[in-house]
Amino acid sequence: MRSDTAIGGETAETYDAEHYKGLVGYVLDTSHKLPERALGPEVSLPRVLEVGAGTGWHPQYVRHRYDRYVLTDGDAGKVASMAAKFADDPRMIAQCAEAGRLDFPDKSFDRLIASHVLEHVYRPHEVLREWARVLAPGGILTLILPCDPGVAWRLGRALGPRRRGGPLYDYKMALEHVNPIHNLLALIDYYFEDRRDFWWPLGFPSWDLNLIYATNIRMR
Repeated sequence: MRSDTAIGGETAETYDAEHYKGLVGYVLDTSHKLPERALGPEVSLPRVLEVGAGTGWHPQYVRHRYDRYVLTDGDAGKVASMAAKFADDPRMIAQCAEAGRLDFPDKSFDRLIASHVLEHVYRPHEVLREWARVLAPGGILTLILPCDPGVAWRLGRALGPRRRGGPLYDYKMALEHVNPIHNLLALIDYYFEDRRDFWWPLGFPSWDLNLIYATNIRMR
């Protein structure tokens, strides 16, 4: 029986090196851009919170105006990396926080971004309610999700990282992607009506035929 220690630790540097290169990097970069298409420089969302921000990759794609951007992650090493990365921008604040337990008052943000986070968390319905709690009326909840286990996603995985990682990659995905896209879509459909959805690469709604789903949800 294999030991779990074969997985090893993951630093901010190794995360970027592993995920943001080649075809996988292209897909991830594209996924970050999807929901930003509808939020140009004419839009002002002063207070932004990003949960599960990892190494702080997403802010480079944000086009709208903001006064404060809080990046949170549960990994202290990644938070330290983000703090160093954005040290010269006083608008950017990095701090440790669990995605599903936010120590912020109700209605304290105008936008919350969760990029490739919801598929990892247990009890996602409670997490969605927690994210909605900290958003002001009219605020935007942005979600970016992989279409896992859709046909296109499984094919892309088989032709890409699965070829390099083999059983260890399958094992990591089994541990990390605990929520399938069709279940998450059911929760999103149930809770939120006022939203704009994005699908990539085909553009039409199908979690089997697309790789990425993103949405901007307007809080009522």
